[in-house]
Amino acid sequence: MSTLAFIGVGSNLGDRNVWIKRAKDLLSQKKGIRFLRTAPVYETDPVGGPPQGRFLNTVWEIETDLSAREILVVLLDLEASLGRKRTRKNEPRVIDLDLLFYGDQVIQEPDLTIPHPRLHERWFVLKPLWDLRADWIHPVFKKSICELLDRIHETHPKSK
Repeated sequence: MSTLAFIGVGSNLGDRNVWIKRAKDLLSQKKGIRFLRTAPVYETDPVGGPPQGRFLNTVWEIETDLSAREILVVLLDLEASLGRKRTRKNEPRVIDLDLLFYGDQVIQEPDLTIPHPRLHERWFVLKPLWDLRADWIHPVFKKSICELLDRIHETHPKSK
């Protein structure tokens, strides 16, 4: 049985568009993953971490036969294959791939939290999600993406 899932994507090192395209191309080759739609790309300021360049962010809507844990492993392997190194929290990165939603499941494990625990605070995640599925209901907060975006829209710095 297939599950609808959403992947948050970000890059703020090198040719950011190229990194996002490479990641999408590699992920689309994985067995059990079918790309449905890609949200527009937004340029946004980094949140937290050391001083660094702006991010390009988007969200991918996929359908998958993989479990949430299997997708997590695929995403981490893909990041590593593209050269992402994890040395400090919120550091600059060539690619960042986050599993945002896995159907309407709620998963709380030491190394896997679904929905992504901070997506409701992040304009750069909510806006591309809104572009894809404004009516998607967050299974913990029981609010639509549209409602969550409205709550932070006024406080978020302008993006390009």
